[in-house]
Amino acid sequence: PNPNSELKRSPLHATRRRRCTHVISYLFLPRRLPALMDSGECSNSNPSASSPAAAGVWAKLVPADSAYPEVAVAEGDAVVCSLVAPAAGGEELAWCEIRRGGDASSATIRNLSSDAIIVDGRVIQQELVDIKPGSKIVPGPREEGHLVYTFDITAAKDHDKNNVKILLDIENAKCSICLNLWHDVVTVAPCFHNFCNGCFSEWLRRSSSKSRDKSQSAACPQCRTPVQSVGRNHFLHNIEEAILQAFSSLQRSDDEIALLESYASVKSNLVLGKQKNQSRKRPLPPASDESNDEFPCPQCGTEFAGFRCSPRAAHIQCNGCGGLMPARPNTSIQKCLGCDGSFCGAYWYSQGVNSSHCNLICNQETFRMISQHHISRLPDTLHGGNPYEKDITERCIQKSGKTLQAVISEWIAKFDNKELDRSRLQLNNVEAITSRTYLCNHCYNKFVDFLLYWFRVSTPRNLLPADAADRDSCWYGFMCRTQHHRQDHAKKLNHVCRPTRGNP
Repeated sequence: PNPNSELKRSPLHATRRRRCTHVISYLFLPRRLPALMDSGECSNSNPSASSPAAAGVWAKLVPADSAYPEVAVAEGDAVVCSLVAPAAGGEELAWCEIRRGGDASSATIRNLSSDAIIVDGRVIQQELVDIKPGSKIVPGPREEGHLVYTFDITAAKDHDKNNVKILLDIENAKCSICLNLWHDVVTVAPCFHNFCNGCFSEWLRRSSSKSRDKSQSAACPQCRTPVQSVGRNHFLHNIEEAILQAFSSLQRSDDEIALLESYASVKSNLVLGKQKNQSRKRPLPPASDESNDEFPCPQCGTEFAGFRCSPRAAHIQCNGCGGLMPARPNTSIQKCLGCDGSFCGAYWYSQGVNSSHCNLICNQETFRMISQHHISRLPDTLHGGNPYEKDITERCIQKSGKTLQAVISEWIAKFDNKELDRSRLQLNNVEAITSRTYLCNHCYNKFVDFLLYWFRVSTPRNLLPADAADRDSCWYGFMCRTQHHRQDHAKKLNHVCRPTRGNP
């Protein structure tokens, strides 16, 4: 089968249309894709032993004395068991562990023996050490009486051929119910939206308990389309694991995972609702418009905070949960000024409505005033997703002796005083935004990115970390595209600056 056609049918295809800020490397064998999607096995499981690359061998230790065999390092077995000393009578010992590093040309080695080993002239006890092709390794405390190996990566080219780099915005890998990275992801049909198994199972349970027609399909929490079937998506589950390996900060706590798994009820493909015989004739319109009866606005039937909807009151739909709320133009807590999207969390909180009145209500934390937002860690999208610049900014904040929240509050005050050039702020209505403006979480992260850009730009060179103080600035500045796919370029040059290419 054509691998490109399979990829286009994936739910992730839609993410390719947007500006993507993260690169997730995912091992992908095109000829086996249909089987992987059905069985849910990882792409490198059960490899054929017909070739070293297929067997998972990605590196080798080459002895200086050609009379001894080379030692293969396999993907699934990082422990190296080989001849250590010729005088030992040919006995092979498990003396070290070698694993892949952060890129295709690096690795790490850990000493497992009871004695020291030598790596590139350094005596190593039990610590983890970086190695690269050409590194000289002695499986003992001295060269005399021990074999000398040279480390080499053999499968780099084969790995690149079988490796597809999917450009993925992390925001597109989040469940729209809990707003976190998927956990045990399930996909609903026919709209192909993705959710946590536990989140969707609980949504399904609540929808079924409130629906008067038990044969009617539940609606997709994201787009309101009637769900015909739902099943676990093993392909996206592998991508979910790859994201967690790259961004460990997105990992949930054990208590959260246990709670989600207690809710999860989708174990295999489920067909929801009764499938009626399809007719070629166009269905007749309903006698009355009852499309919103299943998910009514809480204020349509009950008065809250002195307000009740009139019979023909206009309503708007929340971009977060899909629920309805009355359109009240005089209030500023229904619309995000940064993206012009509608969000209901702040409005229902102000009206005294909570989830006990209606389950289609966003959490208040999803839509807040800028001054009420609290941030404890740097967004993954900071500085265009450049991990080196993010690390430098984090160290600058630590060096200042202030918390991240204190730094953000300080720069919000500068923003309110119009001390900052707002042309780089990637939001709508930038001139109207103040600290009292309501923003959704996505827009707030963009706002934080903007503030921390100015924090970095205004930091004197002598206050930067030593490894960042002497870097030249990239000609293309924050607009550089090379920084996203060349780690050496991203690390060597400063990208927290304006583009200067072509300027005098």
